[in-house]
Amino acid sequence: MKIFREFYFEAAHHLPHAFPEGHPNHFLHGHSFRVRVTLEGKPDVQTGLIADLGDVMDIILETRAKLDHRYLNEITGLEAPTLEVISMWIWRAVIRKIPTLYEVGIYRDSCNEGCEYNGEFDSL
Repeated sequence: MKIFREFYFEAAHHLPHAFPEGHPNHFLHGHSFRVRVTLEGKPDVQTGLIADLGDVMDIILETRAKLDHRYLNEITGLEAPTLEVISMWIWRAVIRKIPTLYEVGIYRDSCNEGCEYNGEFDSL
């Protein structure tokens, strides 16, 4: 069974390493991001819960505070802030506090884009 919480953040970045000069993504620009943190597990027999989603939200809001209204390229580990890199960064930020973490999804809904990451390539 899987449960999730979501949060939103606004941030700016640029991707000169991935796009040639003249491409819109080469230059500084911003996005509204939606992040879904999904947990997997078996509900506790006594409580019926996999986890307290209020506690989960407290943990992920700590991560949100590090991203919201920031210039992502200046955050350690996000110097090349693609969707892929941001999802891995969020995974690493919460996995120690949420051991039942199953997946981190990050979405730019206005662009119809996203990335879902399950920790498989954490050595990158």
